[in-house]
Amino acid sequence: MIRVQEDDFDVGTELARLTTGRTDVGGIATFLGFVRGHGQADMSPLVTMTLEHYPGMTERQLAAIALEARRRWRLCDLLIVHRIGQLMPGDKIVLVATSAKHRAAAFECCQFLIDWLKTRAPFWKLEKTTYSSTWVKPRTRDTAATTRWDNNG
Repeated sequence: MIRVQEDDFDVGTELARLTTGRTDVGGIATFLGFVRGHGQADMSPLVTMTLEHYPGMTERQLAAIALEARRRWRLCDLLIVHRIGQLMPGDKIVLVATSAKHRAAAFECCQFLIDWLKTRAPFWKLEKTTYSSTWVKPRTRDTAATTRWDNNG
């Protein structure tokens, strides 16, 4: 399941959708990301974060990332919910959940998905702080986290 949406989501409801009627799931690994209260560039107080995307292209890229995850790990299912639009500090921004028979696959795949989402999904973030508005640039450590998966497929 992959969704890009403006609306908030309920984690419990999303996880229930992932597991309802399934008896093959041994565990679920999740990552829940929030909008921080400070800007990335200068750490000044964040007023809003606006996430933009290219409809159609974004969903296709998320589907490709999910397909790669399914190729690498034996999963029961996976879930990616990513919000767009104007968000406030403390708002939920992304939920990644992976279900598998065994925890190792769920944990590893969840980490892979969030690493790839951070660097390969076409989202653009505009941070408005009390002092300025800045487009968020990719961070070296996020790219480094992703490259470890490049030789693991």
